[in-house]
Amino acid sequence: MSETAAPTIVAYLKPVCGWSNSVRAVFQKHGLVFEDRDIINDRSNYSEMVRKSGQPLSPCVEINGVMLADVAGNEVEEYLVEQGLAKAEVAAV
Repeated sequence: MSETAAPTIVAYLKPVCGWSNSVRAVFQKHGLVFEDRDIINDRSNYSEMVRKSGQPLSPCVEINGVMLADVAGNEVEEYLVEQGLAKAEVAAV
């Protein structure tokens, strides 16, 4: 049986922000390692995010080279599940 390689994740986030925190929570929930790039205190991170995403809104998350621009945690989680990088939760009945 082959091991699936862990995804490479770079998240362009604000240090204090509900949207950014929802993205962090998704990665923590699924035990995924990610690089948290501060776009407020390091303007070069912000410039890189705008260049890569083509727009100025955050959060933006790059997963295995695919940029998800201006996303919320639930959208990141949906993408991870669709790509087989995270398991969908089964709702309790």
